[in-house]
Amino acid sequence: MDIGRHLTKALEFRTAFTVSLFGFEIPVSETVIVSWLAMAVLIVFSLIVTRSLREKPRGFQVLLEAGIGFLDSFSREQFGRRSRAFAPYIGTIFLFLLTVNIIPVISPIAAFGYEPPFTIKPPGRDINFTAALAILSILIVLFSGLKARGFKGWCVNLLHPVPLMLPFNLLEYIIRPLSLCLRLYGNILGGFIIMMLIEAVFPLVLPVALSLYFDFLDGLIQALVFSFLTTLFIAEAIEVHGGVS
Repeated sequence: MDIGRHLTKALEFRTAFTVSLFGFEIPVSETVIVSWLAMAVLIVFSLIVTRSLREKPRGFQVLLEAGIGFLDSFSREQFGRRSRAFAPYIGTIFLFLLTVNIIPVISPIAAFGYEPPFTIKPPGRDINFTAALAILSILIVLFSGLKARGFKGWCVNLLHPVPLMLPFNLLEYIIRPLSLCLRLYGNILGGFIIMMLIEAVFPLVLPVALSLYFDFLDGLIQALVFSFLTTLFIAEAIEVHGGVS
């Protein structure tokens, strides 16, 4: 297949189906489908691993409790007594991003004229997906700051350290979600394009080997970076008078 045509086809955003609601046709894209698939995988996984928990952990339960213990310790360090409010979101957003980044590894590869019946593309290549996650995170930052400081305290904080910083502090609520959105989008899209080019030139062996990096390692890194930056933004929002509220 021509490389340009292969890449153009890979970058298309297809509509899986449409839903009719109150006279409106709502398109459901492949990005949404893969996101639903990732959520289903996480739900089923959580149901399975929690069915046979023991007081004395063994096997996979040891790893599971170690991961939860690390998240709890990290959240307490960042959020203080509010860790129980934010730790579930940080853990969930990390697992969700990790899952949607890894799922494409099971997608069949088109090679030597073979067209697979389906392909699974990373949702992160769709800027609508990364924008939605960034907006959700920044809304949590905003409302957690309002709750921790109160409306008056939040307004006063916008003038910190000097009143001239007001426009710059307000701009942070635009710059931060843009940063979260574009960083995730750029890295996932870049890795996806590289993999598509490699598949077009070397359809066998090499794509499978490199997917260990682009789908697993890079996917893990991007999930960590997004979660960690969200954590820092929330921790800064709820910080009051040099400590965590």
